[in-house]
Amino acid sequence: MESTMELWVEKANVLIEALPYIRRFHGKTIVVKYGGSAMVDQELKESVIRDVALLKLIGFKPIVVHGGGKDITRWINKIGLETNFINGLRVTDKPTMEVVEMVLNKINKDLVSLMENVGLKAVGISGKDGTILRVDRKLAGDKDIGFVGEVKSVNTELLDTLLDNDFVPVICPVGFDSCFNSYNVNADDAACAIATAVKASKLAFLTDIEGVYRDPLDKSSLISELSIPEAKAFLKSGNVGGGMLPKLQNCINAIEAGVSRVHILDGRIEHCLLLEFFTNKGIGTAIIGDTEERYYSEGEEGK
Repeated sequence: MESTMELWVEKANVLIEALPYIRRFHGKTIVVKYGGSAMVDQELKESVIRDVALLKLIGFKPIVVHGGGKDITRWINKIGLETNFINGLRVTDKPTMEVVEMVLNKINKDLVSLMENVGLKAVGISGKDGTILRVDRKLAGDKDIGFVGEVKSVNTELLDTLLDNDFVPVICPVGFDSCFNSYNVNADDAACAIATAVKASKLAFLTDIEGVYRDPLDKSSLISELSIPEAKAFLKSGNVGGGMLPKLQNCINAIEAGVSRVHILDGRIEHCLLLEFFTNKGIGTAIIGDTEERYYSEGEEGK
């Protein structure tokens, strides 16, 4: 009986710890960039969707932006096309772009189905709908890699309408150029641009890493919070791995453009969004603006 009571008290303490964060971000827009293993493993996928549902039900306004690189590669190989990358960017000719759009739209509607199944009102759209994402052609160095887009502008009219009417927008990163050609957009870049345009209070990247480490070889060196000056200094230090470089730069860009907090989370952990948003220390790395209050620093609880 005593152990059961301790468990109940522990659960109550978790709710109390979450209270100031719920109060602070109630009614605020958050953007979740959904990718990595959390999109492949069915249990993780359902965990993320339940997290989004809870965030919505307690008053947050979530927008989900998803990728789909692994599925795109699988389908391209299945139909006999070649997969080529230059500087980490997929070379996207017209046949490849058709596959990209087909796969992303399928993922998009699958996510909507999962959300509707847990009681959310969700709408699946691409960046082409309502001309949300207007893009220019992106180069890999000086090389043309086809229909790969760099976000030029974001039209928030459709997103505002959906949020105001209690829907969760689920967005796949496909945009238009000035001639209305379809372009594949990096999902991190799309999420960053959308979060900036809607003036999101939070932007969360679900990844396959735990967060940012001071020493990539030391798992105990996870950094809970970074200010912009600290993040910029860290980028220059040479301790940031190749895959983290563009993601951390995206975080800095989003903060400098007006997003309050950006979180890099391990999407392989069940309920990672709730653990990061509603606990003092969190489980990932938060990058915060210069005027934002720090919730946690080394040796301290919940500032």
